[in-house]
Order: sequence, then structure tokens, then C-alpha cells
Amino acid sequence: MLQLGSEQFRLCNGMTRRGFLQVGALGMGGLSLSQLLQLESQAGIRGSNKAIIMIYLVGAPPHQDMYDLKPDAPAEIRGEFQPISTNVNGIQICEHLPHLAKIMDKCVPLRAVVGSPSGAHDSYICYTGRAKVNEPTGGWPSMGSTISKLQGPTSPAVPAFVGLAPNAGHPPYGSPGLPGFLGISHAAFRPAGPARSDMVLNGSNKDRLTDRTLLLNQFDQFRRKMDADRVFEQVGDITAQALGILTSSKLARALDLSNEDPATLELYGQGHEKRYGDGAPRNNQHFLLARRLVEAGCRVVTLNFGRWDFHSNNFSEARDTHLPYFDQALAALIQDLHNRGMADDVSVVAWGEFGRTPRINKNAGRDHWPQVGGGLLAGGGLRTGQVIGATDKHAALPADRPTHFGEVIATLYKKMGINPNTATVPDLTGRPHYVTDHQPIAELL
Repeated sequence: MLQLGSEQFRLCNGMTRRGFLQVGALGMGGLSLSQLLQLESQAGIRGSNKAIIMIYLVGAPPHQDMYDLKPDAPAEIRGEFQPISTNVNGIQICEHLPHLAKIMDKCVPLRAVVGSPSGAHDSYICYTGRAKVNEPTGGWPSMGSTISKLQGPTSPAVPAFVGLAPNAGHPPYGSPGLPGFLGISHAAFRPAGPARSDMVLNGSNKDRLTDRTLLLNQFDQFRRKMDADRVFEQVGDITAQALGILTSSKLARALDLSNEDPATLELYGQGHEKRYGDGAPRNNQHFLLARRLVEAGCRVVTLNFGRWDFHSNNFSEARDTHLPYFDQALAALIQDLHNRGMADDVSVVAWGEFGRTPRINKNAGRDHWPQVGGGLLAGGGLRTGQVIGATDKHAALPADRPTHFGEVIATLYKKMGINPNTATVPDLTGRPHYVTDHQPIAELL
């Protein structure tokens, strides 16, 4: 097994440095680099900068209080919020989304998202576009894992699929999208999840800090020697990719906000790093990290935001604890992608697993409503500045152009250069499965 260096130093967790630097044993987010980089379709790896950023709104936000307000409905339906005009004539959204209202020409509100199989909380439908029925052994893979399988990384230094999901009290709330039958070699690298403890200094012990510094110096020395000896030309593809990630600073730079332009940091805002209840943090900086990661070459980045399960106090929760942060961060991401010339290549989607009940309950909340929900699309070279779908007068049922989760997923595949009509991935038995059962949304292409 390949090792970096010959001396044994003891890490702060008791593992020897020699053991830590054995490429085949290095765990990143619960998987080894060898597993992460078992790319079975090397021939499909491209140099494209196409990418997807998916924001999972944990617990399902109230669609009728964000993009599909019904001001003429009875008070027990319409709630407290008022619609405001946007910069697109005829499109109105919630008064508490003023930043998004100013850039609606760059967005597509989805007002009739359907396909949620039940009222049970699970991010699965958002990441796969499929319900958990008639699953192959191992389960359906998420879009990030599928793209990792079909296209691989853009460079050896950056994983194809990164999930910024933290650990959560309710496991589906902390999921970045699972690899399903594609296996852990195509799972998300999770710098904000289980791998986080391996990427930051635990405590302030000076010896630990010195130990980490020595480790970085050893990486630098090893990389220089490998380049000088042209070792990368002599090892297998997978080992070379593992070494590339280990000894490159590209991923580390993308995850380091200390050198980001202060004006950009202010544009996104900070939000809150601590998770909200058993959900995710309302961390605006994750939106900025997502942009930096796709700019560095990641193909798919997922992030989880907040906890929108407002069975009580729906309006105060949305107004005071979620909408302002979400509005600032998402609008900043969309505008930032345009400012950097990335908007045609990077698709953005933000949504939850279902909608909320039309009628406000006795606790001023809205309950689970799988019949219809909402979402927002941007970027990707899509035809923006339009609304897709409509609901009835109470936002209870689709009235026009219902849009299945799978149609959105198919559209995102299409924008990545993957033909959803022909592309397949093999399950554990080798049987091929189409990446989706749906067609792209023609109005967006």
C-alpha cells in the first residue's frame, strides 16, 4: 500500500501519521479515496465547467407563502404575507423575498411541483426525482452520484460531488443525496458533515497545531518530490487521482473563505452556523462555498438549509428565522454566478420535499401537503423570467402545468450534457437503468 513519508508521527486522535497517509485507508466523509475515485467510466470524463447547485430546504417550506401567494383567498387560507411585484411584469412573490424580487428575470418560480409520494419527511425525492417504491437493491442513486458515475471529476484535485449537508437530528435532513446502488465510490464528499472533524483543529493544544503544520509541510515536500521523479506518470489512474486530491491545495482553497472579497462576503451574509432544531443551519456562507466549489471544478454541490416544518407559528417562523437569510443568500448566489460569467453553465434549484396545507391550523401553522409544492430554478442557460405551473385559488391542487420532481431532474441532466432519454447506470446486478423516467421541461430549454 502506498504511503507518504517514512517516519511515524502520532496524530491528535492517536492514529499514526504513517497509517493516516496510507492512500487506501484514508477516510473522507466515511469513504476512502480509493473508493471515492473508483471511476468506472473514465472515458466519459470531460473538461466541461457545467455544474449544478441544489439547495434542499429542509422540512418543506410553505409554497403559498413564498412564490404562490393567494391574496384573494379567505384569511384562513391566504395568511399574513402580501405579494410584491418583481422586476418581471406579472410575476409577484412574497414581500419577505425582496432580494429575489429584484432579480426575478434570472429565476423561474415553480408553482405546481408534484410527485411527492407521501407526507413523510425525506429528502430522497429532491435528490433523485423518484419515490421510494419499486426500488432496485441498494436504492436509486442521487443526481450527484449519477453524474459522478457518468462524468467523473473535472480534475484529479476536486471531487465530482460535494455535499455541504451537516449532521442533523433527523437523518434525512442531513443527507447530501445518497449513492444508492452506485455505491460509496460515488458518494458525496462532505466537508461540513462527518469529515468536518478531520479538517479542523480540535482544541487549541500547541502540539496539535504543530503536528498539523508538519503534516502540511510533509504534503508539500512529497508533492515536489513526486513531480520531480515523475511518479504520477507511473502509477495507476485511481492512485494518481487519490494523490492529486491529497497533495493539491485546490479543494482546500475553495473551502477557505478567508481570502474571499469582503464585498462578496457581505453580499451573501453570514446567517447562522448552528443547526436549527433537528434540521440544518441557516448558513448563508454555504451558498458562497457552493459557488467556490463549482468554480474549482465540482460538478454537483448540494447544501441543506434550515428547518421549514412550521406546524405552528408558520408566519413568524418564516418571516423572522428563515426567509430573510434564504432570500439574501440565494439572490446573492444567482447574481454572483451572473457577475462571474458562470450563469449559463451552473444550474441552481431550491426546493423541499412537499408543500404545506392550504388551511392554516389552530396553532397558526401549516401541515404536510404532498399534493403540490413549489420551488425555484435559476442559471444553467435556462429560459428564466417566467413562471412554470399554477395552482387553484387555494394553492391546494395543480391547475396548470404540474411539474414532477423528475422533470426538473431530467432538465438538470440535460443542461449537464447528459441525455435523459438514453443515459443509463448499472445497478448491483449490472442491469442498466435510465437516469430518470421523465422528460426535461421543454419551456425552459
